Amino acid sequence: MVSGGSPAFLAGSPPRIFAHRGLALNAPENTVLAFRHALENGATHLETDVHASRDGVAVLSHDARLALPELDIPLEELRIAELQRIDLGYGQSFSSLTEALDAFPEARFNLDVKSEGAIAATAAAVLAAGATGRVLVTSFSEERRRKTLRLLPGVASSASAPVVARSVVAARLGNRALLRRVLNGCVAVQVPEKASVLPVVTPHFVRAVHSAGVEVHVWTVNDPTAMERLLDTGVDGLVTDRPDLAAALVNRRSDRGIDR
Repeated sequence: MVSGGSPAFLAGSPPRIFAHRGLALNAPENTVLAFRHALENGATHLETDVHASRDGVAVLSHDARLALPELDIPLEELRIAELQRIDLGYGQSFSSLTEALDAFPEARFNLDVKSEGAIAATAAAVLAAGATGRVLVTSFSEERRRKTLRLLPGVASSASAPVVARSVVAARLGNRALLRRVLNGCVAVQVPEKASVLPVVTPHFVRAVHSAGVEVHVWTVNDPTAMERLLDTGVDGLVTDRPDLAAALVNRRSDRGIDR
């Protein structure tokens, strides 16, 4: 594995099942209830997004704005106590990162740092929970990713969008030395199967990234047929809204003697 990775985060053999915002069939996404349902239904990792409240607390939410009938406002304009009074349904409110890490002390969290304000808040929550070894930090922004990593030495990280783009080019050129340099410090690339109409995840790309000691995780895959096709390609993880379906598929493949 590329230096800088966390062996705990990627402990065990692939394939890995990343519950995209938890399992939100009977729970609001990115809540403690959604995460509990995901783990109970076979997720190996929890994927979530981090913003910051007005008072600097790391809050789990994909969107930067609240878009509720009674309240349409940037999330960062509300304090954590105000956010936690909002009823999201099923008895859930907004979860802080600290709350989620404490609720699931053995769970591994894939954290997408979504805003500048979330950088210090994310790092503070991870450090306070002693969770560096079971967290992966990523961001579409390379600047945000690097700033967060500087506050969390030794934490695992996956490639930002610019690094993914460079890795795709290096893989297509067949320049494995360049690919290793591009992915230095990353334990994974987390990519869509296609970017617009252009394929990203191909057997050649997967082999090239593996040659650099890095895993390939694909998002967001909800159709079991697509899951099976990608696993046949050799990918190491599926980021999915349906970890229950992914876990059932992985179990069926294991029964057939397929280890990935």
